[in-house]
Amino acid sequence: QVQLVESGGGSVQVGGSLRLSCAASGGIAGCMGWFRQAPGKEREGVADIRRSGLTRYANFVKGRFTVSADNAKNTLSLEMNSLKPEDTAMYYCAADWSIWCSGGFSTQNYKYWGQGTQVTVSS
Repeated sequence: QVQLVESGGGSVQVGGSLRLSCAASGGIAGCMGWFRQAPGKEREGVADIRRSGLTRYANFVKGRFTVSADNAKNTLSLEMNSLKPEDTAMYYCAADWSIWCSGGFSTQNYKYWGQGTQVTVSS
């Protein structure tokens, strides 16, 4: 059974850092991404990474977050720096193992999701 399990969430003050991890039992997929969802808001894409190494970031995290994949450890990571109160949300790991996966920031492009890990940034 394919599983995605996030970890590393927590509470930090403005300007702090956190490193989120996603353990992928099915191995690193061709397309993987990080999404987040705050209460009362829609789930939004944060960053994604493709097999080619191409990474994409939402404007609201550019220069602050870094996504990476470790194939040997079957782990997807999201390093978050200079955190802001608006970064507060549940963060989800997503994967698409399809040969022709496109990735991106649409939830429709991912078939597998983790349960999420909470990130809270206090001012």
